[in-house]
Amino acid sequence: MMTFSRPGSGESGFLWRACQRFLFGMSAAILLSSARQAAAGPPFLTDDPVPVDLHHWEVYLASQFASGRDGTSATAPHIEVNYGLARNVQVHTIVPMAYSKPTGMAGLWGPGDIELGVKFRFLEESKTRPQVGIFPLLEVPTGDDQRGLGSGQAQVFLPVWLQKSWGSWTSYGGGGYWVHPGPGNRDYWFGGWLLQKSITKRLAVGGELFASSSPAVGADGRSGFNLGLMYDIDESHHLLVSAGADLHAPDHGLVYAAYQWTFGPHDAASTPDAPSSADTR
Repeated sequence: MMTFSRPGSGESGFLWRACQRFLFGMSAAILLSSARQAAAGPPFLTDDPVPVDLHHWEVYLASQFASGRDGTSATAPHIEVNYGLARNVQVHTIVPMAYSKPTGMAGLWGPGDIELGVKFRFLEESKTRPQVGIFPLLEVPTGDDQRGLGSGQAQVFLPVWLQKSWGSWTSYGGGGYWVHPGPGNRDYWFGGWLLQKSITKRLAVGGELFASSSPAVGADGRSGFNLGLMYDIDESHHLLVSAGADLHAPDHGLVYAAYQWTFGPHDAASTPDAPSSADTR
């Protein structure tokens, strides 16, 4: 994901496709801190099993930028929307505008691949066990792959995520299997783990390690890290940032920044059928 070129075979094609998946496949990604305490979500690649509270919304206006020897790639911007459809069930979409600029070529900008997903938490956290959920994602090939703005193929991610909290600390992670069709491509595994700490009621910091197996013929697996934070302006408005690099090529970097708006019925988080995120921490 850390270097960028037009889609193709071999290492450069692998890196571009990996970038697309990571940029548009964040089912997200992590570090939400608020008066609720630390909750998971963007800006990291590792996800969590915690759904949005019943009948509540999360809306992100965000951009993710990656650079390397082969060029730069970004969402410019993307909009992510999560909604608590039922207890322990969240529906999810990301609609991106994609930007691609291979080294020595003109930059290209246009609609990218849309992401759809459903998060289902089937085991809630207790004092002795983590909470566990699944978050299947569908990458819809709405971007123009000939211009380097999409994958050109529908992709599916089938992960399992776990989370456990103690005091001001939260740790979560897991991973799953990418169904990755297309010439020269192969299905592959992605996983990650994150540790974060609430510094104050408004600020949390954290870091993750992530890795994937080879997604293309002749390509190696990759691994990397991200460090990030989120600051709560108030109960509804939040700022999120992260930055990281490829452990195999430290000059290949990744940056994420977002404004998040959260809202919903004032009593939904306090009803017996809709425990808030703080209830599980």
